[in-house]
Amino acid sequence: MSTYFERRSPATAHSVTVHRRSEAYADLFDQAPVIFAVLTGPRHLLEAANTAFFETLGCDRGRVGEPIAQVVPELAPQGVLDRLDQVYRTGVAYRSRDGRLLLGGPGRQREGFFDFTYEPRRDPVGRTEGVVVIAVETTAYHHAHLLAAEQRLLLEQIARDAPLEEILFGMATAIEALSPDVIVSVLLVDADGRHLRHGTAPRLPDFYNEAVDGTPIAEGVGSCGTAAHRRRPVIVTDIATDPLWQDYRELASRAGVAACWSTPIQDADGRLLGTFAMYHRTPMAPTDKDMALSAAFTRIAALAVERHAAVAASHAAQERERAARDDLAFLLEAGTAIARETHYADTLQRMARLTVPALAPLCCVHVVECGQAQRIAVAASTRDREELLSSRALRDEVDAAVARVLASGTTETVHTDGRRAQLGVTGYVCVPLATRGQAFGVLTLLATDLPLDGRTIALAQELARRTASSADNAHQFSDRVRLARDLQAGLLPPELPGLPGATLAASYHPAGEGLDVGGDFYDVFPLPGDRWALMIGDVSGRGALAATTTGIVRHTAHAAARLLNDPAAVVSAINDALLAGGTADEDQFVSLIYGELRHTASHLALSLIRAGHVPPLVRRADGTVVELAEPGLLLGIGPDPGACPCDIELHPGDSLVLVTDGITEARSADGEFFGEDRLADALAAVRTTTPTAAALVDSVTAAVTAFAGHATLDDQAVLIVTATSRSADVQGDTRTTA
Repeated sequence: MSTYFERRSPATAHSVTVHRRSEAYADLFDQAPVIFAVLTGPRHLLEAANTAFFETLGCDRGRVGEPIAQVVPELAPQGVLDRLDQVYRTGVAYRSRDGRLLLGGPGRQREGFFDFTYEPRRDPVGRTEGVVVIAVETTAYHHAHLLAAEQRLLLEQIARDAPLEEILFGMATAIEALSPDVIVSVLLVDADGRHLRHGTAPRLPDFYNEAVDGTPIAEGVGSCGTAAHRRRPVIVTDIATDPLWQDYRELASRAGVAACWSTPIQDADGRLLGTFAMYHRTPMAPTDKDMALSAAFTRIAALAVERHAAVAASHAAQERERAARDDLAFLLEAGTAIARETHYADTLQRMARLTVPALAPLCCVHVVECGQAQRIAVAASTRDREELLSSRALRDEVDAAVARVLASGTTETVHTDGRRAQLGVTGYVCVPLATRGQAFGVLTLLATDLPLDGRTIALAQELARRTASSADNAHQFSDRVRLARDLQAGLLPPELPGLPGATLAASYHPAGEGLDVGGDFYDVFPLPGDRWALMIGDVSGRGALAATTTGIVRHTAHAAARLLNDPAAVVSAINDALLAGGTADEDQFVSLIYGELRHTASHLALSLIRAGHVPPLVRRADGTVVELAEPGLLLGIGPDPGACPCDIELHPGDSLVLVTDGITEARSADGEFFGEDRLADALAAVRTTTPTAAALVDSVTAAVTAFAGHATLDDQAVLIVTATSRSADVQGDTRTTA
């Protein structure tokens, strides 16, 4: 509804003032289809009105001269008098489109929609002396618009093959919204063609719907049974007296319905599909609106039922094809899920879980380990069924069958007998798991209800074949991971040495699953003259070439450092070894920090060379963190790395912190780098007065994990040296995590 006020100047208002009296109004509007009334004074006395006013509002022509509130009392609670008062007081016109009114007294109310105009009526000097009401009824248009909209929605549902229950329910609620006094019911013809089944009836009580579900199609069986039998509409205006309702009269009384007219729903060929019924709670005959709704929605119901039948037939035809596709889909999905497992035991356990309940209610898997068949997986649809395998007799029988299948390499199927039935099993099948012509395990499916059919056995055999291949691949993967870890361990010191006057700690975390050897490394080793060498580095790439390059760096450093008393010369020797080893041709390079440490009376003196590596940090005893940003080129690229030494003094409580770029370039979920600033914050966060190297390593690794999670795209290595007094205990701590 849209409402607005129009303001007019006194001159304009005066020009449109109606000066004619009641007789003139009657002559002008009496035969017009427009509703017209002239009201006078603050009490809105009905001075004049045309025929359309009295017919539409259902009031007596003899009430002229009375207040409109007495002539049409139902207008007051709907706000009409308030709007008349406002127009009378303000002299401002009021207009409203598509306004809703309930007209008529109790028991005879009807809903109407109108376009209103309330104009102030002025005397010759411009004072408001009354209100002129002009209205056009739009009820028919309004209902037609709503009806068309509801029909369109239902047809769209039918076109997209919505469930029949959804369509019928929507149809019933739409009709009941258009005609609130109507109660809708749809019954559908049963498959036997002799009864009607409940379709929908949202506003009828459940006991009523249950009672009429299965109504016979016959003469004298209420409105619906009779309409279905006669194949034409049946109108019952008073259920209490109509003989068609003799057997259902008490039921209707309990449900609170007093009138019912039913229309058969038929397809284009006249085949009966069901009935469409409209109930009222008081005895009455259907109105024109009721009959129009019944005709319109009966056709829609027929379309919906026909479409549902066609779709059901299509689905039935597709079911056989779908069953065949389901088997293939099961194998594809199961094979994909199993192939995702990278560990041998997980692969077989996933297979067991996938077979229940898709293939059988109970499953177990055996594999050969150390020459004996061992059960490694069990899956069951319920705990009670899983406990069946705890039965000694059944366990022994299955174990014996498994041994035979492992020996023969062929499937064995065992059907029901009295003894197995007592164990709660109706049969089982043992399928070999084999690769390269050798069975290494057995998949056993056990039935506890229906026997295992040929389709199930065939699916089990194919699943076992695919799983055996995935399990073998997982076994090889595990071997490769173990080999990579063993090789990686050979490239790192097994444990850090005890260094007088310092504590040492290190951590190494490989990227991903640890399948390939990483390129990060660190080392600490003694030198002549009470000196120590330390280094941390990162070789580009992964795998065998990275391992070889790491070996070249470590071995060259160990050999050169004992001969050359100069860190820069050692780094140059490493660079020469990389170039001689052909790394330039392989596009292989190394970032490195190499340093040599010696003791003085009061502190540790270090000389460091940085070659393209993450800058080292020094954490002072007071918690401040300093970055040592001496320049340096990557090794293995050119003949002169441009090494520039940096001398550092570490007093008791000071720490040298060396990391690889896997630490600083660890990414958060949104792609942000961990960075040097967060690394410095993690070091400063350790608040103990004399933090050990191990405590600092723990703080760094915990901060990186909290920021980026446990998964990492690059290897992560940390090496920390913390100066202590010369007489303090020495220790080294190595942390390697997978």
